[in-house]
Formats: sequence, C-alpha cells, structure tokens
Amino acid sequence: MDRLPAVKVYQPSHFSDHRGDLWTIWKEGDHNLKFNHDKVSTSKKNVLRGIHGDDKSWKLVTCLYGEIYFVVVDPVSKIWDYVILSDQNKKMVLVPPRYGNGHCVISDHAVFMYKWSYHGSYPDVEDQFTMSWNDPEFNVEWPVDNPILSSRDKKQYLDFYERYNKEVK
Repeated sequence: MDRLPAVKVYQPSHFSDHRGDLWTIWKEGDHNLKFNHDKVSTSKKNVLRGIHGDDKSWKLVTCLYGEIYFVVVDPVSKIWDYVILSDQNKKMVLVPPRYGNGHCVISDHAVFMYKWSYHGSYPDVEDQFTMSWNDPEFNVEWPVDNPILSSRDKKQYLDFYERYNKEVK
C-alpha cells in the first residue's frame, strides 16, 4: 500500500509446523484502537465485495483461508492500491475512516475477516458510502472482468452508469 501511506499493512508473527499455523490477529494495545466487533465473510472465486466505507470506522482486515485481492481507495485523491491477502502470507491491513475498501476472491473459496473500531452506533449500510467497482474515475485494476456482485454493488454500478450516460449526452 505504498500509494496510500495512511493505510498500514502488517505482517504478524506466526508459528507453523506439521500441524498447521498459529498467528495472532490482534491483542489489546495493538493499534491503540478499541475494537467493537468482528465480521467474517465467506465467498467463492470471482466474488467481488465492495467498494464500501464510512466516515468513522477503522477496519483491521485479513484473509483467514484462501486468497483475495484486497483494494483500498481514497475517494478524495482518487488513488487506489491493492495487496494480496491469504492464509499463506498472513498479511493484515489497517484501513482508516473515509477510505473505501473491497476485495475479490482469487482462490476457489476464501474466508475474509475484519475487526471494526468506531465511536457511537454501528455504521450500517445507510451510514456507508458505496463506490462502483469499475468506476473509470478510479480505474481500479481488478483480476476479474465479470465479477459476481451483491445487489447493492450491482445497483451502485447501474446508478453510476445511468448518471454517467446522462452527463455525457
């Protein structure tokens, strides 16, 4: 994430042997944040989730199983960057408020996990922003041309192109 210095990539210490792996995602005192809750999503290959964000939450993300192409976008500067997250490299990314993030599954199956830190009430969908995954203003280079999208992300895609076509005409 060299292009977005406010976004931090971490490589935690871990132990591996013939039984598998052991690694710590977070412990009290890390990052000087108070985490409110955790979320996990499971997805199959070519599922693209996001790009979503809000104005108040920090997110510590990682991939517990499989491999994902994780993207962070600064909607103000229009700069984006990516990192591959996997159960093999055990990398984690700390995303600050006001940055959008999304991911695309590049393995057959993946388990994505994030810890949220925010003040006040939970920043649910109505408090979040959604950016079109293929907005030409950002020109994010995804590893898939025809991703599997949620209805929310499909709607953002259609809304964006409807607005864009009206402006062009």
